[in-house]
Amino acid sequence: MSLVIRSTAFEDGGEIPTVYACEGEDISPPLTITGVPQGAKSMVLIMDDPDAPDPAAPKMVWVHWLVYNLPADTTSLPEVVANLPQGTEVGLNDWQRADYGSPCPPIGRHRYFFKLYALDTLLTNLKQPNKVALLRALQGHVMAAAELMGTYAKKR
Repeated sequence: MSLVIRSTAFEDGGEIPTVYACEGEDISPPLTITGVPQGAKSMVLIMDDPDAPDPAAPKMVWVHWLVYNLPADTTSLPEVVANLPQGTEVGLNDWQRADYGSPCPPIGRHRYFFKLYALDTLLTNLKQPNKVALLRALQGHVMAAAELMGTYAKKR
């Protein structure tokens, strides 16, 4: 079985509902996880947007959410980031906040990737890492990876 991340709120490649965006309630969507490899010790979840600031001329990947040391036996994350399992840690997104930053594209329809990594270790002494530090820490420890992509464009 391979690692899979899905949401009951939107299909892979589908539109992320407004409730999970800056125009809505600015809360994280519900996620389900299956196929975590046996022997995995933790998981990492990275949500980012490669279309910033304009999908017609992207200049950067904007990081929305960094979650690490997610217990390997986690099968779901209910909506609202405050409900992360015990022991889970959160890194700094590109707003320099240690929480979920919802889709809020300045122009056009952006893609938002939820990237999940199953690791053979816990990541220690990271002290709210940014994405670069988190990716460096997980190198050599990834047992499996999965991805979910949703899109969003502002309604107003």
